[in-house]
Amino acid sequence: MNFRFTLSFVFAILFQIGFTIDAEAQDARFSQFYAAPSQLNPAMTGVFEGKWRFHANYREQWNSILETNPFRTIAAGYDMRFRIVGSDYLAIGLNVMQDEAGQSHFNTKKVGLSAAYLKQVGGGGYRTADQYLVAAGSFGFGQNSIENRLWFSEQYRISTGFPNPDLDSGESFDMDGNLSTDVYMDVNAGILYYALFGDNTSVYGGVAMNHLSEPNVSFVGDNDVKIYRRWIVHGGAEIPFTPELSLMPAFQAMGQGPSFETNFGANFRYSNHDWRELAIRAGLWTRVVKTVSGSDVDALIVAAILEVERFNFGVSYDMTTSSLNVANNSRGAFELSVIYTHPTRERVKVKCPKL
Repeated sequence: MNFRFTLSFVFAILFQIGFTIDAEAQDARFSQFYAAPSQLNPAMTGVFEGKWRFHANYREQWNSILETNPFRTIAAGYDMRFRIVGSDYLAIGLNVMQDEAGQSHFNTKKVGLSAAYLKQVGGGGYRTADQYLVAAGSFGFGQNSIENRLWFSEQYRISTGFPNPDLDSGESFDMDGNLSTDVYMDVNAGILYYALFGDNTSVYGGVAMNHLSEPNVSFVGDNDVKIYRRWIVHGGAEIPFTPELSLMPAFQAMGQGPSFETNFGANFRYSNHDWRELAIRAGLWTRVVKTVSGSDVDALIVAAILEVERFNFGVSYDMTTSSLNVANNSRGAFELSVIYTHPTRERVKVKCPKL
């Protein structure tokens, strides 16, 4: 690839990123969606075996072509569960997220509270599957901002092939300082069903709808610039082969406005079943996205998770398989995740699937 093509390609990407001032906003996402429960579905609040849980996620994408200005997403969540009556529980959670995109440093910050009710709908007896239905909602606030790093077509000089940021942009808004939207309210809801048939045998599935309030995210007071509602359908299972080895398939499908993507794949899990349990997971995942011409396999994702007692440490890497791989040499994104689950002292413990 010659230098002129590379430069034009990068400028085109940065222009698309920077021009989100007038675009409908899209959400950030994680390849390790199963390790980011508060970002996946509010009904995942409280779905763990323990007293409380903390998780954190980090994603960095396209630094091979955007160098010091890649897409970065950081998220964290905390949730805890309380027994209400019998085997029913109430769970509450707190989640935060910051997403920074490209040359313009398009920044999204969100904070939210979630509440879920876990209702036992089956099980509790000898050789019967424990089954739960979870209904949840979340409420929070967000704000978007852009740093003064944009250039526009009026500032592009054909004679030099580069923009001159000192020239008038010709736009109706002031880019002398940073731009930010008003603080907006965000409302989400979700449901989840899961069943456990044994220590290493489970199935779960859920549906969530985000941005029910369709918040306005305009930088210039345009009431038509809103965040599309985003729907998510997801599920997973654990299928044992031996007491030590099991397969954990999962999928996530989501749509937001004209955008659609689905992730699916599986991890193999091996456990030594010692008192201080050590388990290893490794697997392959695929992301398929909607394109102008139909659909395309956007990335292949390799993932590994180390389980050490109450900690899960995850790492994954996205290998770009779309046409963008010509520019980034298939180097897409990497992610890190950590989950800590604090044990409970209850004699009768709620049983949940492994995520």
